[in-house]
Order: sequence, then C-alpha cells, then structure tokens
Amino acid sequence: MAIKRVLISESVDPCCKKILQDNGIEVTEKSNMSKDELKAQIKDFDALVVRSATKVSADVIEYAGSLKLIGRAGTGVDNVDVEAATKKGIIVMK
Repeated sequence: MAIKRVLISESVDPCCKKILQDNGIEVTEKSNMSKDELKAQIKDFDALVVRSATKVSADVIEYAGSLKLIGRAGTGVDNVDVEAATKKGIIVMK
C-alpha cells in the first residue's frame, strides 16, 4: 500500500508530520474543516489522520477516491464509520 499524500485534519504532535515527511510523504494540515470541506479535500489523499473532532461518516468516506488509511490519534474510533471504511477497503487504525 503506497501512501504518498496525507491529510491531517486536526492538531497533532508536530513529530507526526515530521516522521511522515522524513519518509517522503506529502503532508497537508487543515483544521476546522466543515463536512463539505472535508468531502472536497479527502478525494486527493491516500490517508487521513484525525482526532476526536473530525467525524468520518459514511457520506464522507463515499468521497474518498484514493483513501487507503484512516489513522485515529487518540483512543477509540467512535468518530469513524469503520463499517463504511471497511466496505471501501480502507484500513482504520488507532
């Protein structure tokens, strides 16, 4: 699974971005997106990193053209529709 572009949708430790970039991954940080903004952005990324504020619902996942991975920084994945992600072949990690 090749991950080339990652969207970080909330504030995470700066080392997260650095580790990804040090491994040749393009990282975009964009906080406080509305659901519509997330839908518009997500189609361009291979991975999405969220915390608890970003809701990754089935209708958001529907727009995820090349998304392969959703990473949840924190505890639990209650803000991610794991079933919809799984149906689309997207791995959800915490």
